Amino acid sequence: MSTLRTWLSKNPASLCSRNPSQPVNHLRPPSRFTFSGAKTNAAQRLTCTRHTTHLLKSYMAESHSESNSDSSLVNPNYAEIIVVRHGETEWNLDGRIQGHLDVELNEAGRQQAAAVADRLSKEPNISAVYSSDLKRAFETAQIIATSCGGLEVSKEPDLRERHLGDLQGLVLREAAKVSTKAYQAFLSHSTDQEIPGGGESLDQLYERCTSSLERIGRKHKGQRVVVVTHGGVIRTFYKQACPNGRAGGKVLNTSINIFHLSDGDEWTIKSWGDVSHLNQTGVLESGFGGDRTSG
Repeated sequence: MSTLRTWLSKNPASLCSRNPSQPVNHLRPPSRFTFSGAKTNAAQRLTCTRHTTHLLKSYMAESHSESNSDSSLVNPNYAEIIVVRHGETEWNLDGRIQGHLDVELNEAGRQQAAAVADRLSKEPNISAVYSSDLKRAFETAQIIATSCGGLEVSKEPDLRERHLGDLQGLVLREAAKVSTKAYQAFLSHSTDQEIPGGGESLDQLYERCTSSLERIGRKHKGQRVVVVTHGGVIRTFYKQACPNGRAGGKVLNTSINIFHLSDGDEWTIKSWGDVSHLNQTGVLESGFGGDRTSG
């Protein structure tokens, strides 16, 4: 199998990159939310590759047709960080806001974690595995680390999901009535707007999680590492790398997103939204996109 690095050397266009001197436009919540009003049926999980980018599809098609003939060493000028969203939880299934609340994986989530772990076990030279300290991410990371040679998982609290204050534990369609002020704060387009009940602003989320990934990148320059985190955090990473782009679409459970962090904390996205490993397992179509849940 060819590696992404080798393939990109022949097809050099990156998905997106950002020089640290560029301004950052923070993520904003959508202007409205749509709900079915019913618990998501497990049958609605996608067996999908449709969210995978054209670039990544081309790479995957080539990678499966070639022998594994190179060592897949990472360029010494950057860290390759494979960012994975945690597996599914019952609260994902219910459309319930998680934030900092510590919800564990459900059975589908464990199957997804096993599938992404098997996929990543075929990636050579993974040096380290990092994770949010919340159960849904840490359990996913442990399953990955076991498949990647029994690596130890390093907990990083700064990789937690955004704290959503009084909204946490609510189904979002109920929030406007149950916690009106927190709901209005969540919808605010002011990036410094904190959410009542101890919730974070978008600025605080951005500073916390991008600083964490940059620390990891500087520590592992010339290496390949795995980071397991949450949908809101991953969308923030996307916006950091693509300040003038859209938010990157939905972030599905156990999707794979590859970033290169270079000298000067320059961010480049090399692939986005790969869920090809879930063709047998499936994944909730709702994903994370600010439309249903946080987590």
